Amino acid sequence: MRITVNGTTHEVEVDVRTTLLDLCREHLGLTGAKKGCDHGQCGACTMLVEGRRINACLSLAVMHDGDEVTTIEGLGTPDHLHPLQAAFVRHDGFQCGYCTPGQICSAKGMLDEVAMGWASHVSGDLDDVTLTDAEIRERMSGNICRCSAYPTIVDAIREVADA
Repeated sequence: MRITVNGTTHEVEVDVRTTLLDLCREHLGLTGAKKGCDHGQCGACTMLVEGRRINACLSLAVMHDGDEVTTIEGLGTPDHLHPLQAAFVRHDGFQCGYCTPGQICSAKGMLDEVAMGWASHVSGDLDDVTLTDAEIRERMSGNICRCSAYPTIVDAIREVADA
């Protein structure tokens, strides 16, 4: 299969049972996304596929032949952080850091959804989506932080959304 991850195209042969998460971690050496629950319930494995956030532990790699995938490693570098990465650092939006890559990738996807005008379950107006803190919490509800850094995660996302 051929897949582009973080701007680099890879031709790989993988077992059809290999998940996108395992492809990235075990075959491509991109270990930022974590295997938390392996059931799609925690969001630690969140990546962007064709710009949409997904739980990579639930998605078979072969389903993404020809797709563009962005992992946390593709959002920024230590010298040039993505605005969300920098905001998470400024607001201490992480404690142990295990969920942070998934949180940031999910936040990036969520902000892109809002920019496209996609409503959520708690949107007050389907034609004019306003990004309230309740809206951020709802849209990020698929990403669990076992350390409970939720208030600072919302603060970090809010800063980037307001910029």
